[in-house]
Formats: sequence, C-alpha cells, structure tokens
Amino acid sequence: MTESETLETLAPVNDEAYLSTPFVQQLIKQLRAQDTNGTWDNKSDLQLLKPYIHTAEERRALPILGDPDPETLWHLEIFYNAIAVAIERETGQMVSPMMKMSHEGFGRMVLIAGRLVVVNKQLRDVHRFGFPSLAKLAQAGGKFFDEAVSMIRTYPAVAQYGA
Repeated sequence: MTESETLETLAPVNDEAYLSTPFVQQLIKQLRAQDTNGTWDNKSDLQLLKPYIHTAEERRALPILGDPDPETLWHLEIFYNAIAVAIERETGQMVSPMMKMSHEGFGRMVLIAGRLVVVNKQLRDVHRFGFPSLAKLAQAGGKFFDEAVSMIRTYPAVAQYGA
C-alpha cells in the first residue's frame, strides 16, 4: 500500500496519523533544521506546519498582486526539499530540486534523480501556496513521493546515470 493510499483510509480528524507519514516527518525535520537558534523548540509539530495550512477565508485574504512573499517562497522550497529527501531515503538515489520562479508568482519546480525528472510541477498563484488541511498537505506530498519512487524503480538506469 502506498503512502497516499494509506492516507485516504485514515479518519479525517486523526492528525497524528498524518504526522507520521514519511513526507510529513521529513517536512517537520526540514523546518526544525532551519531553526538554528532554537526559537521553535517549544512549538509542536502542528504549529510548525501551520504556515502550510490555510482556511478558505485565509486564502481569500492573501494578496495575488505584486511579488510573492519571501516567506511563502521559502515554505514552497522547504515543501519540495522535504519531498526530495524523503525520496532519497526511500530509494538511495540523490534527488536535486530546481526551481525557476518569476516575480509574479509563476514558475516551475522539478526534482531530478540522475537524468530522470521525478517531479515536474508547474507553479501558479504561488502567493496562495498552502493546503486547506493537514490531510491535504500530507496527501499532496505523499502523491509526489509515491510517483517519484515508482518512477525511480521503473527507470533505475536513468536515475543512476552519472552517479
């Protein structure tokens, strides 16, 4: 059973189950690693993940004109870095994230293993990057994770090219 299939069978109110998925665990580790001064030591994992979760009202309140907020771009990068590290831990293949972003909030994120593009995501409306719930956050990351791991296992020679 894949990570995303496991997530679909969980009760929607069971945050602990979502917190224990490989992607969410890696996202929490990535966030905690950014806190070199220990400012977030007393924050719970759910509090750390709050910037990724927006209610419909919170999303509507976010501006869509102008440059994306640097903190939003930072959270976007950490989200994809967590996917990359989770893939590396599962497959043993080094995965490199590459992001190209315009000042208007449009761009592309790719995760590459060897010569294999394992994630290719067109980014739009980055100003409003986030998810309506922890479940949706875990499912989105889990889906990228599952697809990338499957692709690496399907095309190992391409993923290992140059390694």
